[in-house]
Amino acid sequence: MMEQLVQHLKVLGFTEMESKMLIVLAEQGSMSGYEVAKRLGVSRSNVYAALQKLVDHGFVLCSKGEPTHYTVLRVEELTRMIGDQLQNSIRHVEQLMPKQSNDVTEFFSLDSEKKVIERVRQELGRAQQEIIVDVWAEEATLFREDLEQAEKRGVKVFWSVVESLEEHRQRRMQLQLHSSLEGDTAKRDQPYGRKFSIVIDRKWSMLGMRGEDIPTKALVTEHPALLELLLNHFAQELVLFEVEHELSPELRERFGANFEGIYRKYFQSGLVNVK
Repeated sequence: MMEQLVQHLKVLGFTEMESKMLIVLAEQGSMSGYEVAKRLGVSRSNVYAALQKLVDHGFVLCSKGEPTHYTVLRVEELTRMIGDQLQNSIRHVEQLMPKQSNDVTEFFSLDSEKKVIERVRQELGRAQQEIIVDVWAEEATLFREDLEQAEKRGVKVFWSVVESLEEHRQRRMQLQLHSSLEGDTAKRDQPYGRKFSIVIDRKWSMLGMRGEDIPTKALVTEHPALLELLLNHFAQELVLFEVEHELSPELRERFGANFEGIYRKYFQSGLVNVK
């Protein structure tokens, strides 16, 4: 528990020693510098220098006397003071930081599960007008709460959710079996990945892939070409959904389930990884 608290305090700008001092003082109440040093197992010179810094910043109070005793602020006062100082620093950064050129043609790559999920949730929380989500069932479950919160804020949310990974595997195995009977030599051990795309307010987009067999990666951009591509793809899915809903028996009879007949016409393997 202490190590976790130390890490959070370090994120807020305290050194590791300062963080441990704040925790010890909060646990024990008023202590002398000698007592703090003994409790932490560090030299008194380092302790006194760190304590004086905390006193100078107002996080710790000291009493006059021999020896001097130190007391940390109550947690409510401490967090309020930290928050005020952070907000003040943020305002200065916004005002004084050199302005960057607004080049929306940049493409940025995110290459880990944590980075991708955190960025998606961050952008969903910033959405103001519209969110378009084209995901698998697993990702729909993962971001469902964030999307519901956006809807409560008045943001229009459009979902396109496809089968679960298990359903996809079963369908793909059926296609592979059918293709092997026709002499197709496609590999059966290709890694499984779930493509997903998100467009927010028609100016920010993410295109990525996530799955059990491959590392999570995503491309983030405001480039109008990719935005248009993803929006057109989503619109085509809506059209196909309406057409299938109205003409499902006729389409299935002519082209097969999931339009395999059309895919085989243009791709020899017949195993195009489509949703």
